[in-house]
Amino acid sequence: MRVAGWISAFCTPPPCDLLLLPPLPGSHHLSIRSSPSPPQKSTAPIREGRDGRNWEPRLYSGSARRWWQGRGMSTRSKSVPGSLGGGSGSAAGGSAVPLAVLLRREVVSERTAAERPDLQHGFFNQAKKGEDFFLLKPDCERLPGVPSSSFSAFGIFDGHNGSGAAIYTKENLLNNILSAVPADLNREDWLAALPRAMVAAFVKTDKDFQTKARSSGTTVTFVIIDGLIVTVASVGDSRCVLEAEGSIYHLSSDHRFDASKEEVDRVTEAGGDVGRLNVVGGAEIGPLRCWPGGLCLSRSIGDQDVGEFIVPVPLVKQVKLSTAGGRLIIASDGVWDALTAEQALNCSRGLPPEAAAEHVVKEAVHSKGLRDDTTCIVVDLGHEKGNPAMPAHKKQPGMGVFKNMFRKKTSSDSSCHSDREYMDPDVVEEIFEDECAFLSRRLDSEYPVRNMFKLFICAICQVELKPNQGISVHEDSSQPGNLRRWDGPFLCQSCQEKKEAMEGKRRSRDSSSRNSGSSE
Repeated sequence: MRVAGWISAFCTPPPCDLLLLPPLPGSHHLSIRSSPSPPQKSTAPIREGRDGRNWEPRLYSGSARRWWQGRGMSTRSKSVPGSLGGGSGSAAGGSAVPLAVLLRREVVSERTAAERPDLQHGFFNQAKKGEDFFLLKPDCERLPGVPSSSFSAFGIFDGHNGSGAAIYTKENLLNNILSAVPADLNREDWLAALPRAMVAAFVKTDKDFQTKARSSGTTVTFVIIDGLIVTVASVGDSRCVLEAEGSIYHLSSDHRFDASKEEVDRVTEAGGDVGRLNVVGGAEIGPLRCWPGGLCLSRSIGDQDVGEFIVPVPLVKQVKLSTAGGRLIIASDGVWDALTAEQALNCSRGLPPEAAAEHVVKEAVHSKGLRDDTTCIVVDLGHEKGNPAMPAHKKQPGMGVFKNMFRKKTSSDSSCHSDREYMDPDVVEEIFEDECAFLSRRLDSEYPVRNMFKLFICAICQVELKPNQGISVHEDSSQPGNLRRWDGPFLCQSCQEKKEAMEGKRRSRDSSSRNSGSSE
């Protein structure tokens, strides 16, 4: 629909602000003409844009004004009396945008501000070996000085065989994530690009740590919260659980060999030896471990003494909460070896986050003693400041089965995505989930996400590549007929070698006996 003229009640429009701006990216603007009188030539001066071309003033809604101001662009206004609309918008090189679209953008802008719920967090730790580390950053900004780009980050890093990997990951992982996200994305695109960026950042952090020549390793559970969207990336056996709408959701996965036959098969096919510890007489005891090294985890950052097939590729899960909010518990295995998710949430219910975290840790220690470092972070979303405690939430009858409460978007949903993206969910909605350990799949995002990333940039370490330098992530694919390698993504030579080692195509460690000491 186009705006053909003024409604009769506004035949004589009042003065308005005419913003002297270049067209929005994607180049749509609103053309408003007064039908009773012929178009008049604009009296506003033609100005030169940043690209050297001349552009005419355009009329934008409040959301457009904020779009430019949020990117540091100045907005100049001039009062224009009498009729609105000197020149035709299409004459300036753009097509007219339906009024409904501009109104929808305005609603989205206002809803984005309203979608940032009150966030409160608490933390508690009891140390045994001093190898647990944590990250608490509730006030981050993707674009410095732009409050609308704010988000929160929380992480737990449970080190083993020393604290080097945990400290290094804590200090570098968030920066690596932000470096892997293309600059100047809007909020919707940033959230869509985040899962791939987190995969790249985990692998880059592991690759860079190898240059430190240390044999320590660490689990990682890393959480980014932007409004009601929660994105979790995890390797190892630290966990993140969510209680919302009266139900419990597991946002991470245990990467222990005992918990996943698929991980045992993957590591074995890549050249690892998975089995239990042999003792005198040939008996096998303890959990399944990877040899050499004796690590019971199939994924971690670090652990150079074990093998590259212990990969740093995380499970990434992204969900959207309802406006009712929820409670997150992020904790190391010192908690989960003693308590189930339901026990941890029950024993902390009714307490503010700081007291809840302390109570969870003390309950775990009381249950099994202080056998390991025990760390817990509690984050509450969507509660009023005057009522920080998380009340018990009773399920209402007729809410539907679990899969309807926590469902993943399908391709059939995309056709109506533009209409649904402005609606707040009344249940927890799963937006994204992937746990595949192979980079050829995890870095090869589908459209439109693929278009957000530059083609000739290494998908892991973000170095610039010349057109003839990049190596496709599908270089060694067993199904070349179904792939277009020239579309990328591409890796630099060192990252390609890292990928090959992770897949068992490049030997990087010497083997040793299962009788050696274990790492975890």
